[in-house]
Amino acid sequence: MTSENGFLNRRLVPALTALSENTYMSAIRAGMVSVVPLTIIGGLFIIIAFLPVAGWEKTIAAYLPLLQVPVTATFGLLAVFVAFAIGYDLGQRMKQEAVVSASMATLMFLLIQVQMKDQTLVMDNLGSKGLFPAIIIALVTVRVQKFFTDHNVVIKLPQNVPAVVYESFLSLTPMLFLIVSLWLIRFVAGVDINALIQTAFKPVVFALNTLPGILVYAFMVTLLWSVGINGDNAMDAIVAPIFLQFLAANVEATSAGQPLPYVTAYGFFTTFVNVGGTGATIALALVMLNSKEPGFRKVSRLSLPTQIFGINEPIFFGFPIVLNPVFMIPYVLNAMILTTGTFLLMQWGVLHKPLVNVPWTTPPIIGHYLVSGGDWKAAVWGVLSIFIAMAVYFPFAKAAERQRLQAEAAALKSPGTTESV
Repeated sequence: MTSENGFLNRRLVPALTALSENTYMSAIRAGMVSVVPLTIIGGLFIIIAFLPVAGWEKTIAAYLPLLQVPVTATFGLLAVFVAFAIGYDLGQRMKQEAVVSASMATLMFLLIQVQMKDQTLVMDNLGSKGLFPAIIIALVTVRVQKFFTDHNVVIKLPQNVPAVVYESFLSLTPMLFLIVSLWLIRFVAGVDINALIQTAFKPVVFALNTLPGILVYAFMVTLLWSVGINGDNAMDAIVAPIFLQFLAANVEATSAGQPLPYVTAYGFFTTFVNVGGTGATIALALVMLNSKEPGFRKVSRLSLPTQIFGINEPIFFGFPIVLNPVFMIPYVLNAMILTTGTFLLMQWGVLHKPLVNVPWTTPPIIGHYLVSGGDWKAAVWGVLSIFIAMAVYFPFAKAAERQRLQAEAAALKSPGTTESV
């Protein structure tokens, strides 16, 4: 494993770390995180409107339009909020006036949503359908703003004018350039920017709602974690808009009384696969709770309370799992097994598909119940998932325990020699 670890540390880890910490990726990730509260609030109203209780549909029928107003105001405007949030975050990272960056990004996104025939906005594109155009437009807008600022192609007023006026005039030339450019492309040349961007992302969107596609994603996330990179964060910039789009489509289908179209919507991976942390490491803590090896036992007991809330760094780096083949194998394997099992159960209609977004720190079983819109079978699957993960970890954990005990015994006999798992 020495040569493999050397390759990982020299080649793979630096490249993946650079991708994870990329300015644009970080801005996208921050923007997507900022809209999560909106989806949680919208989801709460969806739960109330469509409680899985006999007779509830008739009871709530008169109030249904009222309950759906917050859903429309959150899910129906997701792309607008994303454009603003990414523009703001990227503006800060590029040392621009963040509010101006965010306002410009939102303006440019709304500009390409105008319909020529009646000068109104295409409302469908303001929700989840417009997420990818919103992301690309926000990135391009701030990049252009930065270019104009760096090359001093801006209008500067005297320093004694109010700061807000000074900053607004700085944005005038890049804003004019962007408006004219988008106007020429979208309305004069007739290029549908929304359709163009959505078509470019279609293969990835399609793949992530298939079993092979989501298995590749699960493998990548756990592999990244296994080499010490936060796999969830690294991949979020790419997949979060897709999963959020799936969730919004499921919400829309529920409101229309139609079958939910997407299995891997937001909440599928964070709740049903990352049970007690990525790789279902809460199961490893439970297996080693009474380990014969004092180090494993102590780390397991200290980490268990945090893992109830999905925080698994103590056990991840305490055992460690990172760059440790004994634990890396079951760590990745559990993600693959739980991904496959959950996907098939949802596709077969045994479990309800994700409908409500909950914070990733929501404890297992409770999270399973809420994400599925109140499906008790999902909560049962949450319990079974922990036992399945424990069964996978058990032989590897015991092998690591034996190795550690043998190494400690050998160290007592020969203090000058030490081994580690």
